[in-house]
Amino acid sequence: MRNQRLFYLALVFVIRGFVKISNLIYFMNYILFDGSVRNQLLPFTYTRPVADLRVGILTIREKWERMLGYTTSSVTEDYLVDKFPMVELNDNVFINASIIPSENLVNMVSNLSENKAIFLNNEPIAFFAKKDQEVNFETYDVIEYSFKDIIKIEHNWDIFKFNGEAIKKDFQLVTSGRDSQPIPKTTSVFNESQIFIEEGAVLPLCSLNATDGPIYIGKDSEIMEGSLIRGPFALCNNATIKMGAKIYGPTTIGPYSKMGGEINNCVIFGYSNKGHDGFLGNSVVGEWCNLGADTNNSNLKNNYAEVRLWDYETEGFAKTGLQFCGLMMGDHSKCGINTMFNTGTVIGVSANIFGSGFPRNFIPSFSWGGYSGMITYKTEKAFEVAKVVMERRNELFTEIDRQILEYIFEETKRWRKD
Repeated sequence: MRNQRLFYLALVFVIRGFVKISNLIYFMNYILFDGSVRNQLLPFTYTRPVADLRVGILTIREKWERMLGYTTSSVTEDYLVDKFPMVELNDNVFINASIIPSENLVNMVSNLSENKAIFLNNEPIAFFAKKDQEVNFETYDVIEYSFKDIIKIEHNWDIFKFNGEAIKKDFQLVTSGRDSQPIPKTTSVFNESQIFIEEGAVLPLCSLNATDGPIYIGKDSEIMEGSLIRGPFALCNNATIKMGAKIYGPTTIGPYSKMGGEINNCVIFGYSNKGHDGFLGNSVVGEWCNLGADTNNSNLKNNYAEVRLWDYETEGFAKTGLQFCGLMMGDHSKCGINTMFNTGTVIGVSANIFGSGFPRNFIPSFSWGGYSGMITYKTEKAFEVAKVVMERRNELFTEIDRQILEYIFEETKRWRKD
C-alpha cells in the first residue's frame, strides 16, 4: 500500500514534468510541511509526518488532496524522508500540515502566486515558492487569514478534541453527491439521512444513532451483532466492530482495526486492535497497537482537576485545559490483559506494558514492563513482533521501517532507565 503511494507520487512527478514542458496544462505542486508543532504531536509524529495524522474520517493529507484535487508530498524530519519523500517542482505551494482545510482556505491556497503567503496569527499557513528558493517573508505580499473556520491540530490531545468537528466536515466531503448503500432492515437507525454506508460493509443487527452527528461506515467494514453506536462516528475501510460493543461519539476507528468493549471519543489511526471488553476514553491510539482483554484507562481524575500530559517539547507535564483526557499510545505499542492506565498517560513507540497496578503516566518508547518497573525493549525482539503483526495485515516490515524505528530507539534512550 505504501509502496504503491511512492510509485504514484513518482508517476505524478513524471506526468507533471512532461505536461509542463509541453506547455499544454499548468499544474501546481503542493507540499505539506510539519511546522512548529511537530514535537507537540509526538509520539504520533515519531513515525509519520504531521500530514498523515488521522482526524475525522480522513487523514489531514487526504483532506487536502480531495479538496485541492492534487496529490501532495511532505517536508518532514530527515529520518522519515525515505518513506515520505518530498516532490518539488519549479512552482510549489507549501502548506502547514497542522491546519485542517476549509473551503475558504482552499480557495485562497489555490490562488496563491509568486511572492504571496497566507498568515494566521503571525504564522505562515501557506506560501508560494520556486524550486530551491530561499524564502524571506519580508519580501512577500502577506495575506492575513480572517475567516473563523480554522481547526489547527497543535497538541496530541487535539486529535480527539476536534474529532467531532472533523468527522462532520469529512462526512460532507466524502458523501456529497453520492448514494449510500441500503441500510439492512434488521439494523436499528436514528436520523437515517446522516448515515452513509459504503459498498461491501456488513452490519446485520446493530444500532446506529446519528442524532448528535453523522455515522460513516467504510468499504468492506463490519459491525457485528448487538453493537450500539452513537455519532459522530467513522468506521474506516476493512475495520471491524466486535459483538456487543458500545461506542460513543465522536470516535474514529481507522482502517483494518478491530475494536470491542466500551469506547468514548477516541481516534484509532489504523491497523490496531482492542478486540475485547474494557474501557477506552478520550484517547488516541496509533498504528499496529494491541490492547489486551479488559484493558481500561481512566479519562477523569478523582478530584475532577485539569489533566496534565507529558510534553516531549518541554520534557515535562503540560496543562491540557481538559477535564477528560485518557491515553496517547504511539505506533507498535502493546499492553497485556487487565492493564490499567491512569488519566493522561502517554506511551511512546514500540512499548510493551503488562502486569498488575498502574504503570507510570509517561512510558518512553521501547520500554518493557509495568508498575513494578521498566527495562529496555530490545530492538531485535521488537522488530520480530512488528514483522509478524504487519504480515497478518498483508503489509511488509521493510528496511525503511526498521531504520525509522532504530532512529527512534536512539532518539528516546535518554528517557529509559535500565
